[in-house]
Order: sequence, then structure tokens, then C-alpha cells
Amino acid sequence: MPIDDTAPIRITAFDWVPDFAKGQVRDLRVRWALEEVGQPYAVRYLPQGSQKAPPHRALQPFGQVPTYEEGDLTLFESGAIVLHIAETHGKLLPTDRAGKSRAIEWAFAALNTVEPPIMDHAIATLFEADKPWSKPRLPAVEKRIDERFGELSSRLGESDWLDGDFSAGDLLMIAVLRIVKDTGLLDAFPNLKTYVERGEARPAFRQALADQMAGFTGATPPQFIEWEKAMKEKQGELQ
Repeated sequence: MPIDDTAPIRITAFDWVPDFAKGQVRDLRVRWALEEVGQPYAVRYLPQGSQKAPPHRALQPFGQVPTYEEGDLTLFESGAIVLHIAETHGKLLPTDRAGKSRAIEWAFAALNTVEPPIMDHAIATLFEADKPWSKPRLPAVEKRIDERFGELSSRLGESDWLDGDFSAGDLLMIAVLRIVKDTGLLDAFPNLKTYVERGEARPAFRQALADQMAGFTGATPPQFIEWEKAMKEKQGELQ
């Protein structure tokens, strides 16, 4: 569905992020869910820094994106928003009670079990790559990721999706795995790589990604120019 400034649903997103974050900011998960259920939405774009100001913190107490507003309902946390969209519109969750519970189970597994070590990797290689402990810590972080991926790979097997049809659980799991899809960490698990590719091939995902990328129209904030340069140099040292 096209972005519609008059739509009753409004989300927040950044107008600029570093190159490595483009296509990864968590509003993509919400956009994808809305595309899957066929709901138009409006976007309020935030310049970097404004997410920490009081007006946005009134919607998102941790000063992050995305937020979701519809009528008198305001939500934050991408997982909660995706599940709300799925339940509200009767898609992305099975209709039977047991199937629905399993899909929600996988949504929590994506965010609580698989994503934490992946974010540890991002912290060590991106956000705190200039710290002296980053490079020595990487082997332990990558070992934990490899263990989780092995467990997930075994459960997925040759199936297209984690439990029956594509669900909110798959949407969130694929969004999480995409964080490291260009790092080589998925190479040992061909079924996970094709699982991610299968999700990315969905028309709803492609539209959501295109719309997120089109929204990065802001100029690089002055305080990030040197930071970006330093991070790129440090990433080269870690590789």
C-alpha cells in the first residue's frame, strides 16, 4: 500500500541514519507488517537527535523509533506493534488458538533469543568498535551466534516457514537475521540464508524496504560526519 499522509495510522522513522543502518531501522518491521495486511500509513520523520526530546519521549520513553499511532492508541516496540497489526487485521497469525500461540512464540524467540547476540555483534563491530575490548570479544560473540543459528537451522529444516504459513513470527525472525546477512555469519546455514531470501522476495517486504530507503532524505548531522569516518576505518581493522 502507498504511504498516505491522510491515513489514520501514523508511524515514526528517521530522516537520516548511517549507511550501515539503512534498511535495518526497526520501522521497517512495522512497514512490512502494514504492507502484508494491506493498510496504508503516514510517516512522521524525525531528524537525528529529536527522538530524545520530550515530545517524542512522550510517545516512546526510550527515545527510539518506531512508534505507532492510531486514534487514541499509541504503541512503541516494533514487536508489540507487529503483533498488534497482525491481531487487528486478522492476518500474519493463524486463526486456531494453538497455531496463533506458536506464531507468537516465534516472535518472542526472534526478539529475545536470536536478536541479543546479534546486537552484541553490532555493538562490537559498529557502535563501540573503537573500544579496546571489541576485537578480543568477537570470537565469543560469534560463537554464541553460531550456536543460536545452528539451533534455528535445525528447527527450520527444509520448511519454507517456521510453523506452517508465513506469520508474524517469520516476519520478525527474518528481520532479525537480516542484520547479519552480509557478514558471513549465515554462510554455514544455507537453509537460513534461503529463508531470509524467501522473506525478502515477498512483495510486501520489497515495498516496505523501498519506502524506508526513500525516506532517508536528511543531511548528515555535523556531529556524525567524523563519527562515520572513524567507524568505517575501525570496521576495516576488525575485518
